[in-house]
Amino acid sequence: MAKDLLLEIGLEEVPARFVRGAIDQLKEKTEKWLEGSRLEYGAVRAFATPRRLAVLVEGLAEKQADVSEEVKGPARKIALDDSGAWTKAALGFARSQGVEPEKLFFKELGGVEYVFANKSSAGLETEGLLPEALPQLIASLTFPKNMRWGAHELRFVRPIRWLVALYGTEVVPFEIAGVRSGNVTRGHRFLGADAVIEEPKQYLEKLREQHVIADIDERQRLIENGIRELAEAKGWRIAVKEDLLEEVLFLVEKPQVLSGSFDPSFLNIPQEVLITSMREHQRYFPVLGADGKLKPHFVTVRNGDDVSLETVAKGNEKVLRARLSDAKFFYEEDQKVQIPEFLAKLENIVYHEELGTVADKVRRVRAISDRLAQQLRADEQVRADVSRTADICKFDLVTQMVYEFPELQGIMGEDYALKAGERAEVARAINEHYSPRNAGDTPPASPVGAIVGIADKIDTIVGCFSIGIVPTGSQDPYALRRQAAGIVSTLLAHGLELTLPELFRIALDVHEARGLKRDTLDILKDLNEFFALRVKNVLAEQHIRYDVVDAVLEAGCDDVRRTVLRAQALQAAVGDGDRKEAFRPAVEAFNRVCNLAAKADESRQVDARLFAEPAEGKLYEAWQKAHGQYEKAVLGGELAAALEALALLAEPVGDFFESVMVMAQDEAVRRNRLSLLATIADDIRSFADFSKLAG
Repeated sequence: MAKDLLLEIGLEEVPARFVRGAIDQLKEKTEKWLEGSRLEYGAVRAFATPRRLAVLVEGLAEKQADVSEEVKGPARKIALDDSGAWTKAALGFARSQGVEPEKLFFKELGGVEYVFANKSSAGLETEGLLPEALPQLIASLTFPKNMRWGAHELRFVRPIRWLVALYGTEVVPFEIAGVRSGNVTRGHRFLGADAVIEEPKQYLEKLREQHVIADIDERQRLIENGIRELAEAKGWRIAVKEDLLEEVLFLVEKPQVLSGSFDPSFLNIPQEVLITSMREHQRYFPVLGADGKLKPHFVTVRNGDDVSLETVAKGNEKVLRARLSDAKFFYEEDQKVQIPEFLAKLENIVYHEELGTVADKVRRVRAISDRLAQQLRADEQVRADVSRTADICKFDLVTQMVYEFPELQGIMGEDYALKAGERAEVARAINEHYSPRNAGDTPPASPVGAIVGIADKIDTIVGCFSIGIVPTGSQDPYALRRQAAGIVSTLLAHGLELTLPELFRIALDVHEARGLKRDTLDILKDLNEFFALRVKNVLAEQHIRYDVVDAVLEAGCDDVRRTVLRAQALQAAVGDGDRKEAFRPAVEAFNRVCNLAAKADESRQVDARLFAEPAEGKLYEAWQKAHGQYEKAVLGGELAAALEALALLAEPVGDFFESVMVMAQDEAVRRNRLSLLATIADDIRSFADFSKLAG
């Protein structure tokens, strides 16, 4: 017979950003323990609010499954001595499996006899396992930040205040951090009371009676429905940002949507400032008109019921008015300061103790930007705009507005630059050079923003790599992976004729002026590997097959744009159906050429006078024609055409191998034939390593 299991961990309010990860972890660890304990169970449901993490296991078996398995031990020749007695190895194996030596037996596997033992054990009662397992499960949870309280040794996200642990109708007895498990949960902090849970399936309803919606999905539906109904009633467009919705979801136990207003005079402040103030500081959703312009209203979610909503709204309005007044003050004060004054302050702000001040970084970004604009053959006006943008791209970091709202860096730079009389292209690029700011963001739209953005990001990456800060595992405190991905996406978006080695060299040249802590070759090696992974991610996001990705990257990814085009062309060629079959002879020919070409020396001198078979001359002529077409197609970015040019070699390659003995006895003939294959292989390998293709 099976029973339900309920575990609820009652806590002081947990930071909203920690709750989702915590409840996912609790659910996953519970399932892992159940499976590892050989306990059959039905669904595992997880619930969470700011004050509780809970799992409900439906249909948990009352007893572990019995175990009966054959365990393999040492080979017969090791298990028996010359007299046929058990050796120490066999006796140790029997002891480790808990069986008597006389119960050991032999079975043949792969032509070799091994000793085996039948290992059997009866399953334990679930109620006997839970008192030890549940506190261990709780203690195993990890959080971005932990705390200790009282004299307890346990480090946890917040102090544990109550525990509910029920298996069927019985309490699972245990104690952790001075709190004993029971069957009493706590309702809403202000509206609810304690409630006795008689059996796990009552959990959600008992909490609902105490004004707590513990089901995460239900709570989210209530918030979304409330926002939608309010928008329809008022004729508003409410801007719901997913990360803010997620945060609000874990700030409340009983959601109640309401709205408020603010003085329309605040709309003279840039819209981004008002929205950021509402979202970041107050957790309010902004209200927009049909034209996308901000309206003097906001929407928020109360942790409570619908009593006295007007009073609650007025309280929220009062708090917001103070926030917006601060923003207005900062905005007006910033405009009293000239850009050169802000730039001077950057001299006193340390960017990194080994990389200098923010002003030092700006000077490096200017130097890299100028070199990039020159490399890309930008016109005179773009070069001038790039230089000016690079010079002032960080000035807004020392404004009062960005100090208060770091999310507005670049946004305020654009606004202040326009008011200071800078060219619109420069002001826009100040904002754009930070893009893409996150995974869902787009690269800079303008060429000026793209060039300065690449310069800023590669300066950060090369600077960090040069002093030994290279991301490992999940650790990436300087967001170097995101910045490298931003460079890759910008190169692709603008189709820039700039290779990664060229970019690395420009940045390293600038950094070498201050002196490098690491060897240049080591830095370059790390940069190449680091960016190859970013390109690999881009290809994976485009749903390129894993084997195609591996084949293409083996040929290098120095030219990001052409690497992506190579992958797309090869993916199309090796797709399903007739096209795949039509391309198969080419792949086989490429692999045969490359395999034998590995035996050639470094010489690529092919002497037509040494051709002894007609097929040699025909292959050489076919390659000369294909090579010209291939190079022209690659240069023009027509990688599908380049692959088609290589595929034309399939038939002459097949004829060559049919009638020519490559490893001829005559050394000169043999070397000449290998040189021919090596010459062809150079073109093939520059496109992909076709041996990595699957099937």
